[in-house]
Amino acid sequence: MEFTEVIKERYSCKKFDGRAVEKDQLEAILQAGRLAPTAKNLQEQRVYVVQSEEGLAKIDRITPCRYNAGTVLLVAFDRENVFVYPGGKRDSGIEDAAIVATHMLLAAKNAGVESCWLNKFDPEEAAREFGLPENEEVLMLMDLGYPAEGAAPLPPHSSRKELSETVQYL
Repeated sequence: MEFTEVIKERYSCKKFDGRAVEKDQLEAILQAGRLAPTAKNLQEQRVYVVQSEEGLAKIDRITPCRYNAGTVLLVAFDRENVFVYPGGKRDSGIEDAAIVATHMLLAAKNAGVESCWLNKFDPEEAAREFGLPENEEVLMLMDLGYPAEGAAPLPPHSSRKELSETVQYL
């Protein structure tokens, strides 16, 4: 798929058919995340693939938003391996993990897989539920799968502000 088409066609799927993502497609998605840029190339992202019944039950305990996806990615980062901005008030953990996640969302669409970025969950609860190391912080959950019959973008999906409302030239 041409890149502009990937960007235009990708939407947050909220109705999956329950099948796990095929191995080759999942590998392409994970490779896209691996290739994403991170500050100083620290690659502090940690991506956990959840496909087992037990793992999906844990996802269901922490969020109502799995939407019957057969695969969920939990994207976290190592807080002890981040670039700290000059001034010491910010670090690159959240932004780097978000870049990784965005690469995977777009790669999913390109691979014929729908996705949904989930943020309706408590990151600390997710880390506890999955027994993640203390130094890892959960950024997001990503539903992945194949759309169920009738799945479509929500009505506000195509509503976008004009560039003049969001961009300024200085």
